[in-house]
Amino acid sequence: MKAILLAAGKGTRISRMIKAVPKSTLPINGTPLINITANMLINKGIQPVVCVGYQHKKVQNSLKNLDIKYYYNPFYDITNSIASLWFAKEELNDDVLIINADVFFSNDILNKALSNKHDVMMMVDKTRTQTGDYFFSTTSNGCIRKYGKDLPLQVRDCEYVGIAKITKKFIPKFVDRLNELINKQQHQLWWENIIYSFTDHDEMDVFTVDVDGLFWSEIDYFDDYERILNYIDITAKEVKV
Repeated sequence: MKAILLAAGKGTRISRMIKAVPKSTLPINGTPLINITANMLINKGIQPVVCVGYQHKKVQNSLKNLDIKYYYNPFYDITNSIASLWFAKEELNDDVLIINADVFFSNDILNKALSNKHDVMMMVDKTRTQTGDYFFSTTSNGCIRKYGKDLPLQVRDCEYVGIAKITKKFIPKFVDRLNELINKQQHQLWWENIIYSFTDHDEMDVFTVDVDGLFWSEIDYFDDYERILNYIDITAKEVKV
């Protein structure tokens, strides 16, 4: 199994606070976030693959002691994550996790993702519907019905965590749709739009898996980074007690 970590974007919303530091390399207890994620994956026997672009040398330097395969998106400043994934499409040949590299999550959340058996699965947080970045409306059995950053509050059921899993069985259809969207010059899309395109015309069910209250944070703003640091600090104090 492989895990593709998407780390090519500039992160314009937080960039004013952290200057030229890629947000996936922000330190957590002295270790770059992406390094923590990569080590977690390696310890599970999962091969990390990293898509880079903005400040790519800094991202690679933060992973210099690990066995990582890289794919560079030279158009990172005018494309979105679907283009970065397209550059790494040769890695889409087995079960794969696709993870936004600016997400902090625990080993327990990773285990939940790995244990799920659906062909396509996206991790969500059902406790976060009031505020957040990207939301889903789901059916009674947890399949994605509607999606969006501006999804009306009354139909939100959960927030997307930034982690998805696709099985080898579904990979051929996924890659075909990826190529189709790229050939239509849809470079501005997020990679997740490949999955959403299957829900738009009821081609298949896309299941969600809840994190069940476990802590996670995607770093879009500096407040998100501070949430992680506060969580680490509180957790460390609890362990000492």
